[in-house]
Amino acid sequence: MSQASPAPAAPVSAADSGQMTHRQILEALSGLLLAMFVAMLSSTVVTNALPRIVSELHGSQTGYTWVVVATMLAMTATTPIWGKLSDLFSKKLLVQMALVIYTIGSLIAALAPSMEVLIGARVVQGLGVGGLTALVQVVIATMVTPRERGRYSGYMGAVFALATVSGPLIGGVIVDSALGWRGCFFVGLPFAVIAFFLLQKTLHLPVVKRPVQIDYLGATLIVGGVSILLVWVSLAGNQFAWGSATSALLVVAGLAVIAAAVYVEARVAAEPVIPLRLFKDRTIALATVASVAIGVAMFGSTVYLSQYFQTARGMSPTEAGLMSIAMVGGLSVSSVVSGRIISNTGRWKRWLVGGMVLVVIGLALLSTVDETTSLVAIGFFMAILGIGLGATMQNLVLSVQNNVKMSDMGSASAVVAFFRSMGGSIGVSVLGAILTHQVASNLAAETGGASTQQSHDVPDLTTLSGQALAFVEQAFGEAFGHIFLIATPFALIALVCVLFIKEVPLRTSNLDAEVAASPLVAAELHHAVEQEIEKETVR
Repeated sequence: MSQASPAPAAPVSAADSGQMTHRQILEALSGLLLAMFVAMLSSTVVTNALPRIVSELHGSQTGYTWVVVATMLAMTATTPIWGKLSDLFSKKLLVQMALVIYTIGSLIAALAPSMEVLIGARVVQGLGVGGLTALVQVVIATMVTPRERGRYSGYMGAVFALATVSGPLIGGVIVDSALGWRGCFFVGLPFAVIAFFLLQKTLHLPVVKRPVQIDYLGATLIVGGVSILLVWVSLAGNQFAWGSATSALLVVAGLAVIAAAVYVEARVAAEPVIPLRLFKDRTIALATVASVAIGVAMFGSTVYLSQYFQTARGMSPTEAGLMSIAMVGGLSVSSVVSGRIISNTGRWKRWLVGGMVLVVIGLALLSTVDETTSLVAIGFFMAILGIGLGATMQNLVLSVQNNVKMSDMGSASAVVAFFRSMGGSIGVSVLGAILTHQVASNLAAETGGASTQQSHDVPDLTTLSGQALAFVEQAFGEAFGHIFLIATPFALIALVCVLFIKEVPLRTSNLDAEVAASPLVAAELHHAVEQEIEKETVR
């Protein structure tokens, strides 16, 4: 018995467990966080430019919505595929591929001559952003144990906040400068190139070899089904009526393709893109529902904040960017503080619950805004929302990652990101359609039905004055309050789901779950780590 005791000690050491030193993790994180910054920047830098872009390219409110939705649709549909690929191939190579795809999409967008080309380029950008969004969290989960992950998630939250703050500011300054809105798509390219080479130099992960069977049919059906439904919610109520034959056809087709995808994933695929067995876990099932609801509430409402400040309050893109500081400041502080405390205590549920309570309160307060609401009050409401989101987003992913084996880490992490993105895409599309309808109704009421064209176009306020300007600002101001009111119940649904998630103590080793599941898997990981250490020694 005394001779047997040293045997289980081997996996617990830093080297054997695959844990890296704090310095090694920070070196690898430099490229990962820069990649995450690029992904976030792609969305935030263009936010304040959208009214100007749509105006110059002669687009409509539908076009405004689709510039956002196109990226989110591509990101949503491909996130689980990226996650599954990370369980089968080199995570480092996949992150670099995502950066290259993002760069190509950005170049096309910067040179786009029309709304159609711009929307297509945003789809390509979305493919890259989907990879970065899914893979960065997977790589960090591979390097860092769940107990320490909160600490590094705080860094991710800070980067998220930095991109969210600097993006609108940079975008606003660029749009107001000689570069124009096209410069917004060039600005992320240097960061993408630097991130690519940083990852090449600093990121070295052990790869456990196993047979590769890519589920092409399942991936195709998932992308197709999700895309059809997102096209439906994006165009219904504008291009065709919600109750029309076209609407019914899209719904039936989307549901049929998704049903086929579920069958393939459950019965046919040897390596399903989304392993349905994951949903047998209570935490993953509840986190999935919560992710959809958070996506609708967060993306669906906040993406239009910049448009509110520009169309309802007459601000410039730069001024609209400055208004985002209140929300992102709260998000940054909340993310870093909650991450560090969770790493020290191992307790995470209280932060999830408290964060969702603040999200509900923040959205409810924002539902009261119109074109006359005090900017100080709006800043306070946004700060509350930001604090809630900072304590919720990363920690919801952490609760899932803490509950799965390392071999399922990519798929499980991508599932959460997938459903959050899908909720966001649905939210942006539906709330965009509601915004269009509400603005049309408000303008018709103010003008006696004489201004129908303005209801679907994003107006250039610099060309309006007097009563016409007042009509447009009032129409948009009242409409935005309705958007936040509709988003609030979805946040309540997420809060209920979070309340029922069972808190499991954070693991102190990435091998804990693997050892419990299979000593053979642990041995393979141990051997892979030893090989990687030998390679680094030779270098």
